[in-house]
Amino acid sequence: MTDIFEITMDKMVFGGDCMGRLPDGRAVFVPFVLPGELVRIEIVDEKKRYARGWLVEIIQPSPDRIPPRCMHFGDCGGCQYQNLTYTKQLTLKESILRDQLVRIGKIENPPIQPIVPSPNPWNYRNTVQFHLGPKSELGYIHADGEHLMPVHECHLPEEPINTLWPQIDLGEDCDINRLGIRYDSYGSLMLVLEGEGAEAPEFSVDLPISAVYTPPDANLTVLAGDDHLTYTLFDRDFQVSSRSFFQVNIPIAEKMVTHLGENLRLEKDSRVIELYAGAGLFSAFVAPHVGHLTAVESSGSACHDFTINLDDFDNVVLYEAEAEAVMPSLNMNMDVLIADPPRSGLAPDVHDAIGKMLPEQIAYISCDPATLARDVRKIIHKGYRLVSVTPFDQFPHTAHIETVVIMSRIQE
Repeated sequence: MTDIFEITMDKMVFGGDCMGRLPDGRAVFVPFVLPGELVRIEIVDEKKRYARGWLVEIIQPSPDRIPPRCMHFGDCGGCQYQNLTYTKQLTLKESILRDQLVRIGKIENPPIQPIVPSPNPWNYRNTVQFHLGPKSELGYIHADGEHLMPVHECHLPEEPINTLWPQIDLGEDCDINRLGIRYDSYGSLMLVLEGEGAEAPEFSVDLPISAVYTPPDANLTVLAGDDHLTYTLFDRDFQVSSRSFFQVNIPIAEKMVTHLGENLRLEKDSRVIELYAGAGLFSAFVAPHVGHLTAVESSGSACHDFTINLDDFDNVVLYEAEAEAVMPSLNMNMDVLIADPPRSGLAPDVHDAIGKMLPEQIAYISCDPATLARDVRKIIHKGYRLVSVTPFDQFPHTAHIETVVIMSRIQE
C-alpha cells in the first residue's frame, strides 16, 4: 500500500526540491512544491534517514505560487522553478548558495554579491539536447529520472531552435539515441546526432543547416554543412566544434567575462593559468592583458578550437591533458589561477598543486554550489580569504546556480 501524508513544506534545498518533515521526523524531499504549502504527497523512495515524495495535491498553496508557462512543468525534469516569479527565483538561488557555503564550506557570513539576472529569462539557451523514445520521438527525462517524456513545447531554447525541432522526423527505425541542436551568433543551426554504432545512419535534410553524427570513441561524420559553429562575445568570434562545450547563455557569459576583468589584477607582466579552459572563452579576454597565459584542457575537440580561437596570441601555451596530470609538474610561479571545473569540482592533486603554487588570486567558476563550498573551504585552509561570491543566473527556471568566486592569498 502506498504511503500518503499531508505535511507542510519547510524550505527549498539545492537541486530544486522542497524539504518537509514526515510524522516520524524524517526529512522528505518533494519537487515542484513551495515552502509553507500544505500538500498531500506520496512516498516514492524511502531511506533510513530521509524519504522522497511526489506531489498528489496542493491543499493550501503558497502566496508566491504562480501558474507555470510550460504545459510540461511538474513532470519534466528540465525546470524546477516555473511556479515562482523570476524575482523570487533569484532570491531563492542566493539563499541556497549561502546555505551551501555556510553548511558545507563552514564559512561564516560569506560575501555573497547580488545575483546577476539573465537579460533573457526565457528562450536563452543556444543549445538543447533531446533523448529519443522507442519510435524516435523527441523527449526529455521525466522528473522522476527514470523514463523519457515526449515533449511538445519548451520555453528555454532560442526561437530558431524551437522552430526547427518540431519539424524533425528521424523515422521509427532510427539508431540515434540523442539529438542535440545548436544555434550560433550568425544564425546557423546544427544537428548533433548521437548513437552507439560506429557507422553514420542514413540521413537527409532539406533545410540549410549543418548536421554531424558523433559515435562514442570514434571520429564524427559530417552529414551536412560544417562541423562547427561560431559564437560572438564582445565582437570576438569563437569557433566551437560539435563536440566542444560552450556557454549556453551568451549574454550571461559576457557578464561573467566582464566580472573577471574587473576583479582580477591582470598586468602586463602577470602570469596566469586557466584550468578547464574549454574552447578559450575566458583565455581570449585575459591573454591581451597579461605577460603569459598557460591553459589546460583535456578535450581534444576543445583544444582544437582553442588553438584557432587564440591563434593571434604569442603569449599563450596550451596543454592537452587533465588538470590533475599537468598541475603537479608545472614548476612555475603564477599570479592568477582561473578554474572552471566540471560539476565534480577540483581533483585532490589540483588542490595539492595550488598549495604549492600559491597564486596571488584565484577565480573559481562553479556550476555546483556543493562542490564549490567543499573546494573553497580547502583553498581557504591554504592561506586564502574569500573576497567575493557572485552568482550569475545562467539557467533561469532551473535549479542550476553558476557562481564566480574571487579569492586572494593572505600576505604574511
